[in-house]
Amino acid sequence: MPCVRWSGGTAMTDPNATADPAATTLQFRVHTIETAPSGSAAILAEVRRTTGFVPNLYAVMAGAPSLLKGYLALGKLFDESSLTPLEQQVVALTASVSNACEYCVAAHSVIAGMKRVPEETVRQLREGHALDDSRLEALRQFTAGLVTRRGHPTADEVAAMRAAGFREAQVLEVILGVGMKTISNYMNHLVHTPLDTAFSAAAWVPPSST
Repeated sequence: MPCVRWSGGTAMTDPNATADPAATTLQFRVHTIETAPSGSAAILAEVRRTTGFVPNLYAVMAGAPSLLKGYLALGKLFDESSLTPLEQQVVALTASVSNACEYCVAAHSVIAGMKRVPEETVRQLREGHALDDSRLEALRQFTAGLVTRRGHPTADEVAAMRAAGFREAQVLEVILGVGMKTISNYMNHLVHTPLDTAFSAAAWVPPSST
């Protein structure tokens, strides 16, 4: 099965790699339903049934069933939050851009399109630019502040959220979305998760890397 080999902050996908206890590199498996641990296999099967494929993000998370279950549970809760689908994608994309997560920016660019987020809004989010809609821009700045200042948004950012009409519960729900994306962003940084073909057209590179 494919593995992602990691050493010194660099990773590569090697379809011929096998686990070697003597190896000096860590190897993170991109699991299939057949190779996943018992606690993850049924979850991957359900993902494939509902989406048509198993994203590599989930395939790697499957190596730790508790991680996969926890991430999906948070995602479901965030989906059920009072933030609109558009607002949820603003949070997800802003957090992923702020964390420079190439995989999640690409994935959520595609997901945002499926959620009917305007292409111009997606472009602005990917580039870290101000949004035309003042309510969404307040949300973007607040989310970015949470991520870049490690949970310490400015008083102005909080005030802008309230002025934009976000309720107390919705401000707190942003933390849920940021927490969910922090999990996937950090795992992707560690593993360098290979980008799925389904997301390749929306591939993204942090501006400082271009």
